[in-house]
Amino acid sequence: MNEKNRNLALRVGSALVLLPGVLFLLWKGGFWSGILLGGAAAVCAGEYYRVTLKRLSPGAWIAIAAAFAMPVFPFWQPERAGALGLWTTAIVFLVAWAYELLLGVLDSAVAAAAQLITGFLFGALGLTAIAWLRNGPDGLPWVFCTLIATWGNDTAAYFVGRRFGKRKLFPAVSPHKTWEGFFGGMAGSIAGMFAAKATFFAALSFADCLIVGLFAGIIGPIGDLSESMLKRTYQVKDSSHVIPGHGGMLDRIDALIFNAPAVLLYAHFLRRFL
Repeated sequence: MNEKNRNLALRVGSALVLLPGVLFLLWKGGFWSGILLGGAAAVCAGEYYRVTLKRLSPGAWIAIAAAFAMPVFPFWQPERAGALGLWTTAIVFLVAWAYELLLGVLDSAVAAAAQLITGFLFGALGLTAIAWLRNGPDGLPWVFCTLIATWGNDTAAYFVGRRFGKRKLFPAVSPHKTWEGFFGGMAGSIAGMFAAKATFFAALSFADCLIVGLFAGIIGPIGDLSESMLKRTYQVKDSSHVIPGHGGMLDRIDALIFNAPAVLLYAHFLRRFL
């Protein structure tokens, strides 16, 4: 078996092992979903710091702990989760600046403080949005729709881009992505939403499927390209090696953590106006 086939087999094997557990914990909800999402948020924040800061300082560990807590709040204290999240973000902001002011290297202190805050947000925001979705009305179907729209985009973009791709989308950041793949991915997101309506979420309207599919088709690639920009800036291939064959957590859910807040905004606010 050549290297390419070995990598493919490792990727498929990892997905087959991990995916059922992830879906089961999301289905269970409550404490189990909170621990799953909090753990993923902490790993994402830690990967961000290892890429940007090259080490985990005490300030980074505090921000990682805060990233873990954020998706737990909607399950643990749903009525106070908003206030807890706001105060947690404020604490990270204060810790980042205070730590770099008192213990950082002056020439890089401002940039390091900014990276501490951004890493926390990169890890926490998207996965906290999934927690809010899961704990809200029709929570599990909306979470699955978010996953399906994201995966549909990734899968269709890959195959359409590989078969028909000619015009580069953003070669300075990701040389293999094409406009053909971008529009193929958008079609995949929309198709995934209509498949969700037909199979397990009949309450979705035509507008729901179209709008969420468009959101995922536009915002998901922004997340993917943003993480690619991060890795290219710091000259790393993967954010980590925590998932065999797939690289890091950020490498796998970059589009999801950008899509989830958009789906939450639509499901809990914009939808009522349609």
